[in-house]
Amino acid sequence: MSLLKSIATVGGCTAISRVVGFIRDILMARFLGASMMADAFFVAWRFPNLFRSLFAEGTLNVAFVPLFTGELHKKGEQQAKDFARSAFSFLFYILLIFTLIIEVIMPAMTFVLAPGFDEISGKLELATSLSRITFPFLLFVSLVSLLSGVLNSVGKFWAAAFAPVILNLTMIFFLVCLSPLFHGPYAPAYALSCGVVSAGIFELLFLLWHIKKAGFLFGLQGPVSALFHLTKGVKTLLKKMAPGVIGSGVYQINLFLDTFFVSFVGAGAISWLNYAHHVFQLPIGIIGVAIGTALLPVLSKHVKTGEIQQANTHLNRGLEVSLIMSIASCIGMVMLAQPIVATLFQHGVFTPNDTHHTARALMIFALGLPAYMTTKTFSPFFYARGDTTTPVKIAVIGVILNSILALIFSGIIGIGSFRMSMGYAGIALATTCSVWVNTFQYLIKLLKHPEFSFDKLFKARFFKIIESALIMGVCIYFLKKLKAHLLPTTNTFEEIISLFLIIGISGTIYLGCLILTKAVPFKQFKTILKQKLKGKI
Repeated sequence: MSLLKSIATVGGCTAISRVVGFIRDILMARFLGASMMADAFFVAWRFPNLFRSLFAEGTLNVAFVPLFTGELHKKGEQQAKDFARSAFSFLFYILLIFTLIIEVIMPAMTFVLAPGFDEISGKLELATSLSRITFPFLLFVSLVSLLSGVLNSVGKFWAAAFAPVILNLTMIFFLVCLSPLFHGPYAPAYALSCGVVSAGIFELLFLLWHIKKAGFLFGLQGPVSALFHLTKGVKTLLKKMAPGVIGSGVYQINLFLDTFFVSFVGAGAISWLNYAHHVFQLPIGIIGVAIGTALLPVLSKHVKTGEIQQANTHLNRGLEVSLIMSIASCIGMVMLAQPIVATLFQHGVFTPNDTHHTARALMIFALGLPAYMTTKTFSPFFYARGDTTTPVKIAVIGVILNSILALIFSGIIGIGSFRMSMGYAGIALATTCSVWVNTFQYLIKLLKHPEFSFDKLFKARFFKIIESALIMGVCIYFLKKLKAHLLPTTNTFEEIISLFLIIGISGTIYLGCLILTKAVPFKQFKTILKQKLKGKI
């Protein structure tokens, strides 16, 4: 499967997940709003995800995929399967022990994560109770991540990309259908928490089934063998993971500090940032993650076989797709933040005031979209070469900067007599600034690397992409003016229709500009579409 086909496959499945995720978020806003219950649930949901990149995507997967790919292409299928079995077993027992320990000390852990909740009666206790339900999700989603790495390495992308759809569908089912089974004013939050951990189980079973179909199903080793008689492959994996664990550990400290700071801002602040972040993550999840997921095994294969030029070409094409999506998404989200948030979330107990604050956070997050997307494209270049140290160094600098800026922008600390008071918006701004710093660090490292260069095709397309995006932005501006003139006061239905018309018209003009300027490889997309329709992908 070519890189573009792989990106399309992963991106298509992820797009489905994001659409279902938006439906989930809309329902969450309707049932939970931006209340104390919503804040407590978002902390409980974030808690297992604080450790997710430490044990899964951020460290294990990027170290596992190149090693598994190497075993598969150099030593054969059985050796690769044995390596996967050993790694899976080790991860299972370590996470099981870790989960049990955290469950015992959960009250203290919740207080450390969100001490500001203690100022509101019952809020900390509610967050602790919900966190105890959601935390086992860490065990299941980490195992899912490793199985996804196996499938991606053998060219099976769609099942792993589809797994998040299961999470969203399960949460929707528990929220809408099972909330009445829970008693008390916080029934929706308890239903959602049970949905999270149940979804982890369903995802794991789903991927195990696809692993079996791919012919890579393996059993679980005994605890003594898995933990105390490590194979050479697992020892190498742990060594490769070490820099990533440090980097992810620093990154998780940063997320912890963000939650820590926001817990003092006031009721609703955590919810505003979470709803904004979910909208902001749409293009990152569909395209950014798809590019990173597809690039890593492809680059790893080319690096292992010494095909450096092919690896460089794939990276340039991935970067083009990243810029095409991220620049347009950035402009669109900044200019349409208010109607987007109102359309998605302003229902039920989600108020216009919540819309205002969420839209403000979304605009700030959106300014960092191109940086987030290009970072997702740049990092596989280093991981494919077994270089986990460079991404860690970049992450450490970004995290330290983020923490400092968050303290300053939120108004928690001042500089002399000067003190900013942006609150939750300051924390969002700090995140955006730090990710741009990360991107420039990656760019500097890449330009100094002898195996990387921007090819002629990328240089020719780059400015055409910028021009097309600016034309789209001008189109959005005049369409908003026209809408305000023709429909100065509209009902909710008319607002939704006008928003979709603005997005549709401006998006069509953007695509037309890309095609006319030959900034987009239209013939390749046309070929992929034909193959999709014929069922060949």
